[in-house]
Amino acid sequence: MKALNIVLAVVGGAIAGAAVGLLVAPEKGERTRKNIVKYLESKGIKLQKSKLEELADEIADELKK
Repeated sequence: MKALNIVLAVVGGAIAGAAVGLLVAPEKGERTRKNIVKYLESKGIKLQKSKLEELADEIADELKK
């Protein structure tokens, strides 16, 4: 159980790091959000399209704070 938590933390950190990297890239916000959605899909995160876009928007909003 402990090893699983470590693996999940590493995967979560990698996804968060990639999302932050995309958000600070010098592209328009809309394009950046599309990049986040594509990245999450490429990593096998299966959410409805609207949920992926909502997640990308939340990440972008948190970084603006």
